[in-house]
Amino acid sequence: MNLDSLLISQDAALLNVLRPALEKISVNVQICPGIQPGNDVLAKRKFDAIVIDCDDLQNGRDLLKSLRQTQSNAKSVAFAVVNGKTTTQEAFQSGANFVLQKPLTSLHASRCFNAALNFMVREKRRYFRHPVEMPLRITLQRNQELTATSTNLSEGGMAIRILGKMEKDAEGQFSFTLPGSNISLELKGEVAWTDGTGHIGIRFIKVPQSSQYQLEKWLTERLQSEMPARLQGYVALP
Repeated sequence: MNLDSLLISQDAALLNVLRPALEKISVNVQICPGIQPGNDVLAKRKFDAIVIDCDDLQNGRDLLKSLRQTQSNAKSVAFAVVNGKTTTQEAFQSGANFVLQKPLTSLHASRCFNAALNFMVREKRRYFRHPVEMPLRITLQRNQELTATSTNLSEGGMAIRILGKMEKDAEGQFSFTLPGSNISLELKGEVAWTDGTGHIGIRFIKVPQSSQYQLEKWLTERLQSEMPARLQGYVALP
């Protein structure tokens, strides 16, 4: 499992520097040549890193500003490429985490991406969903109990198949044991979505600190095993 990046630029010389620098550190690269295609992709996909050509792409800086309002990529690591119109301070104020200045050399690009790598991996871990089937018990109000099986698990929630019915926004206590461990967790969650066929998305809303640590530790170990060797040293609990 590599990291994923989106480069939004029409500058061939810039792309010829950025792409190999990212691929060298095991980051997949997708390129969009304009603002509207970039907006469309950002609305559909999650990226760990986003590079925007702010000055030489029309409305590039506006796209950088709007990035923090998107549902999927609000916390992605953002790189602003500037060329004299936008100052470094303005780029940071617009939402950039890192700023690159044209003309850009391969050395400067590599140094910047290496410095940002830990933040990219942290973002990958934050939304990482591990496919896992495990039984769980759901306790609703008035001690009503349901049984279910998970299909994936993340820091913020899980997807399940349920025997019974839960309406959207319904709350309950979710009890399960993490596979490959003797760690049992009991977390409060609510229904975030349901497809009407027994598949339900759960959002965790109350997680004890000790349980949060155990869940993050367990997921970190699974993510680390899926990452290329180049990135494994960056996958760690904060």
